[in-house]
Amino acid sequence: MTVYFIGAGPGAADLVTVRAQRLIERCPVCLYAGSLVPAELLASCPPGARLVNTADLDLDQILAELVDADRAGLDVARLHSGDLAIFSAVAEQVRRLDQAGVDYAMVPGVPAFAAAAAALKRELTVPTVGQTVILTRVSHQATPMPAGEDLATLGQSGALLVLHLAMRHVDRVVAELLPHYGPDCPVAVVAMASRPDEVVLRGTLADIAEQVKKAGVVRTAVIMVGRTLAAEQFGDSYLYSSGRDREDTGVPGR
Repeated sequence: MTVYFIGAGPGAADLVTVRAQRLIERCPVCLYAGSLVPAELLASCPPGARLVNTADLDLDQILAELVDADRAGLDVARLHSGDLAIFSAVAEQVRRLDQAGVDYAMVPGVPAFAAAAAALKRELTVPTVGQTVILTRVSHQATPMPAGEDLATLGQSGALLVLHLAMRHVDRVVAELLPHYGPDCPVAVVAMASRPDEVVLRGTLADIAEQVKKAGVVRTAVIMVGRTLAAEQFGDSYLYSSGRDREDTGVPGR
């Protein structure tokens, strides 16, 4: 028996990997993250599968479901929205499974920030403009941020910031980043990325808070702040440069 932690993507049912789809189709138990996982994806579960919405369950209740499935010899598809690598709350689950001696595997998914970039039709790393992306969040009513990871500190880098779980605090985000990025810095907000009700807002630090409030965006969204979002004047990357040695078998640079 194996618990398969599966990145179920940003919301569109067809934005999952082939591996994920095949596992969902054969696992007799499926735990999923509430409304964040599309109903169309759950419809792929085998007939008679046990479907458990974890939205109202605490960690002990979730682990009890996984351990019970292990004792019954049943594979589990444990669906998380986006990708497992960031803000997925997988770490504490696998720590408990290690203690219980339950086998598990990880299946990556499309992260929300990648779906947001696709909605914006933008590459987040642009030659000569920005080559660093910082994925972070704010700490209000959540686990405190470690020392040195506050927005004011991260903003000193000037890198593209992608903020998760921050929509209710957009005024605070703007206030903390204005001194480092300036009022004219491009900002984008993408809510419900890849879904039929997707919302895309484009603006600057000077006006994005007002746009967010008018649009009524409060959850399931990312805020992106950085110059690469609107970059037009930049050098071509080295990858396709005519000056590059085509016989070079090393990893190409930008």
